[in-house]
Amino acid sequence: MAGTYTPVALPFTVTGEKEDLLTLLADQRALFKVTVRGITEEQARKRTTVSELTLGGLVKHLAMGEQSTLEELRERDETAEFDMTKAGDAYDLTDDETLAGWLDEYDRAAAELDEYVAEVGSLDELIPQMTAPWQPEREWWTIRKMMLHKLRETAHHSGHADIIREALDGQTTMAAIYTGPEFS
Repeated sequence: MAGTYTPVALPFTVTGEKEDLLTLLADQRALFKVTVRGITEEQARKRTTVSELTLGGLVKHLAMGEQSTLEELRERDETAEFDMTKAGDAYDLTDDETLAGWLDEYDRAAAELDEYVAEVGSLDELIPQMTAPWQPEREWWTIRKMMLHKLRETAHHSGHADIIREALDGQTTMAAIYTGPEFS
């Protein structure tokens, strides 16, 4: 599919809407990873803006989001509630966690999620969503809507990451996409 910023290639064959959706999501994930490319563990934990957000915390949050979406798709639990205790350190790398570990988990969970979506019969299947303080009533979303939401969340946090990285060392993602090893 033309129109991506990164040279993404899906590891499976899909066509039409699934190909477009999964390709654009893979591209956005790759852009996010360009933003955190080459940082140290110390830099991953460093606050560079007035926000509490860090690059490492964003990697962890996005990885957990991939995991959560896959669980919702697989389990289809009509009684699921968001566990607020899990949200406590969702944006923080704890002392026993590493940036590399969460990047690996992000890649693993994203690959599993994409494979699931590639194999599902229809993007119109309705999936019950967890209730949460911000969504107290049970909602049913299509797989399409869930994946569009995943794309939006990834893009949203990519913007955060770009600002944090620029404040850290001046790197911007758009400049970096032309200087990285995968783009040479």
